[in-house]
Amino acid sequence: MHEPVHHYLDPFLDKIETRDKLTEDEKAALRALPQKLVRTAARSRIVEEGEKPTHACMVLEGIVYRSKIASTGRRQIISFHVPGDMVDLHTVLFKVADHTIETVRNAAVVLVPHKAILETAEEVPALGRAFWYDTLLDASIQREALLNIGRRDARSRTAHLFCELAVRLKRVGLVTNGSFELPITQTDIADALGVTPIHTNRVLAQFRKQGLITATGKSVTIHDWRALVAIGDFDATYLHLEGPSDLHL
Repeated sequence: MHEPVHHYLDPFLDKIETRDKLTEDEKAALRALPQKLVRTAARSRIVEEGEKPTHACMVLEGIVYRSKIASTGRRQIISFHVPGDMVDLHTVLFKVADHTIETVRNAAVVLVPHKAILETAEEVPALGRAFWYDTLLDASIQREALLNIGRRDARSRTAHLFCELAVRLKRVGLVTNGSFELPITQTDIADALGVTPIHTNRVLAQFRKQGLITATGKSVTIHDWRALVAIGDFDATYLHLEGPSDLHL
C-alpha cells in the first residue's frame, strides 16, 4: 500500500492563487519542494535570533509570532502569523536571523530548505514572483504595525490588531460567524502593541462591556465589526486582498 501524499504547502498555494492562478506544472513545482513537518509544543522556539537558519518556515496549524528582545529584557512582538503564512522567506537571502520565531500554543510548521526555494524561484518564474510578493506583503504589514504603535492610542491599537487578525484568518477559512480561535494571552497582546498587560486588560474589559468583542484567551468573537473597524481606524488596503472581500465577517 502506498503512503498518502501530503501537500503541506497547499495553504500557501491557496494564498498565492487568490492573486495569481498557477498552472498545474507550477503547482506541482511548489508541492515538489522538500518539506519537513514539525509539530511543536506551546512556546517552542523555531528560530532563535542570531542563528543562521537553513530553512524557511510556513505555518500549517496554530499561531506563530516573531519577536525581538531589548537589552532591558523586554519583549516586542513584531508580528503574528496564521496558517498559510511563510514566516521568514527573507532569511533565504538574509543569512542571520535578526529576530526570534516562537509558537503561542501547540502548532505545526513546515520547513523548506533555502536552497530549494532559491532554485525553484529561478526555474519557475511564477513561483519566484509569489515568493517575492509574500516578502513585500510582509513588509506592508510591518509598516502598518509601525503606524499602529506609533500614532494610535491603546484602544485603537487593540481594535486594529483584532480587525487585522480577523481578516487574515477569514482569508484562510478560519472565521465562522465572527468567531475564530486566537490563543494569545493579554501579555502577548500587550507586547505586540507596546502597552502594559494591565492596560490591555482594561481595554478588553471596556470592549466587552460595550458589546464589541468577547476574548477568552483561546478564541475571539467580534459582535460589532463596523464599530471595531471605526475604533481601530482599520483599512485593509495594506493587506492587498485580491478580488471581492467581505469585511463584515
